Amino acid sequence: MAGANVDEQLGVLRAGTVDCITEGELRGKLASGRPLRIKLGLDPTASDIHLGSAVVLRKLRQFQDLGHVAVLIIGDFTARVGDPSGRTATRPPLSGDEIDANAMTYVDQAQHILLPDEDHLEVRRNSEWLAPMDMADVLRLTSRVTVARLLERNDFSARYEAGEPISLMELLYPLLQGWDSVMIDADVELGGTDQLFNILTGRHLQEQVGKAPQVVLTTPLLVGIGGGEKMSKSLGNHVGITQPPDQQFGKLMRVPDEVMPQYFELATAWGADRVADAIAEIERAEPADRARLKRELARTVVDLYHGESAGAAAESEFDRVFKDHAAPTDVQEYVIPPEELRDGRIEVARLLTLAGLAASNREGRRKIQEGGVYLEDERVTDPSREVAPVDVDGRLLRLGRRSWIRIRAR
Repeated sequence: MAGANVDEQLGVLRAGTVDCITEGELRGKLASGRPLRIKLGLDPTASDIHLGSAVVLRKLRQFQDLGHVAVLIIGDFTARVGDPSGRTATRPPLSGDEIDANAMTYVDQAQHILLPDEDHLEVRRNSEWLAPMDMADVLRLTSRVTVARLLERNDFSARYEAGEPISLMELLYPLLQGWDSVMIDADVELGGTDQLFNILTGRHLQEQVGKAPQVVLTTPLLVGIGGGEKMSKSLGNHVGITQPPDQQFGKLMRVPDEVMPQYFELATAWGADRVADAIAEIERAEPADRARLKRELARTVVDLYHGESAGAAAESEFDRVFKDHAAPTDVQEYVIPPEELRDGRIEVARLLTLAGLAASNREGRRKIQEGGVYLEDERVTDPSREVAPVDVDGRLLRLGRRSWIRIRAR
């Protein structure tokens, strides 16, 4: 797409977006002919970048393809505060070690989508400029925004009206994110629609210090695989972009029919015409046909992140496990610790707990009583059953139809 004229660039960049403040300013910046600096901030509050984050990362990639520079801000400092966007309570704090570990994985994962060469990608940590700030710097920053303006933010105002606590630290978050834009001279900032207030704060701060204000460009929020709330690892409704193909495929097969159109639009990287055709087909499809389309969705996403034919292989594995009730091809192994043996034996319920298939021995016994536990094809019916390691070496221990472990004596 490099070499596209302003109208062509604008058409590509506005496609699939929600807010643009303002389109006239974006047109003017594109018309300048210089490579623009396009900011995207990610707080490393979890280890996985998921399909929801990938929506805005793909928009950032479009800017790169048009010759602009992606400035990826790893919010290792703002992660200590916790983004309050869309939250009804204060986020629990993360340790420095957790943030650093997540930050390292974010850069690697983002490069599955972004052009990694230095002409098109600049990676910065906002601790570079936020960590050295002293109290005088913080006071100068807070003087640039009023409390009334901060309380205009929907999640803050809702919590205030409900009598829910809002920490002063949370009130600072939009200012810290906004200061990132000042420090890296952002021409455009991208984010999900839940980031609109934060990005506008960056625009305001740039104007306050006499810099050209950044253009605000937001993308829709992808809902989680159960529908309803937005995709989030903390809610357990996410699909990580680097998760194994089998896991991605299985999770996507749980997407409700009613949100399939959004997944085709936001998760497949398809063009607008192909997405429109898929959505039209969903709307007129019978239930069996919708199941076929869901499989196409899952294959497409797996291929996108793991390469052509990975989706078909994941589909075959899915059918082996969930249609044919066969064991997965790649089953994790668990070696029985000698110290867990009593008179050379161990309860099956204890094995379930140790292998991570049950939360406790009591739950393991309950699962056995419910009839959901098998050693190979043999149902375990006695909740107190004990086995010798040699008798179960190499055998599959199964809970229900989705949880498997291969037992090893040593």
